[in-house]
Amino acid sequence: MSKIILTTESGADLPEGVTEQQLVQVVPMHVIMDGKDYLDGSLPVEEIYDFYDRTKKIPSTTATNVHEYQHFFQNIQANNPGCVIVHIGYTSKASSSFQNAVIATEELENIFLIDALNVTGGLAAIVMYAVNILEKEPGIEPEKLVKKIESIVTKSRLAFVPGSLEFLKAGGRVSNIAYLGGALLKIKPCIELKDGKLVSTKKYRGKMSFVTEKLIQEYFNQYQLDKEQLYLIYSIGLDEQIKTKMTEIAKENGFENITWIQAGAMISTHAGPGGFGVAGIERD
Repeated sequence: MSKIILTTESGADLPEGVTEQQLVQVVPMHVIMDGKDYLDGSLPVEEIYDFYDRTKKIPSTTATNVHEYQHFFQNIQANNPGCVIVHIGYTSKASSSFQNAVIATEELENIFLIDALNVTGGLAAIVMYAVNILEKEPGIEPEKLVKKIESIVTKSRLAFVPGSLEFLKAGGRVSNIAYLGGALLKIKPCIELKDGKLVSTKKYRGKMSFVTEKLIQEYFNQYQLDKEQLYLIYSIGLDEQIKTKMTEIAKENGFENITWIQAGAMISTHAGPGGFGVAGIERD
């Protein structure tokens, strides 16, 4: 029976402990700051915020390249002869990372590639769904596992509000007019994954404590989620009282396992400090 090894990119922002337990192997994406290329995970998020404070610019981010994927997959296969790799990748609609993985595996065998059409907690939810299947069914056939994962890709729901419109503006993600209006009126856009793309779906007005509560309640009302697992995402700078309140609301809504995920350097580059998000998987 072939050993199945799950892989993903650093942009999944997996919960703490998952990589340490070697449940999933992670290949880093890149953050480029001050002309230097950092592997995502090696750069403290606070340094990105400091860089913005100094320069009013945000770093750029780039995908894992073809050579890195080849080396990553070949290393796993060398260390685990006869294994099957199931790679659950960052959305192909927002990065060239998945396409690079496709090219990298053209001459490699026993690798399944799944486009998760999601990022950060939405991607983590799919990866952790796969981890849970492997724990419950250790002898599952790779093809069966892949089908199960593919069946929930379109059911993973991610919504978040960035902590700082300034970071969106610096990254060219909103116009100056939209930024100024948002800053003056304390408007925060809700960003969701729709068909693999990051889309601004609605706007909230007010303090972050009010905005986060409205976002999570509307999210729970909109989607019939699996109550066994919920992921709450934050970028460094989110008020601890808000985190406590979000946990309380999730428990009140019947969620059994609530896992907080910290946005890594790549995601924080776009979301800015103090962002909040929620991710889960819709029930059948």
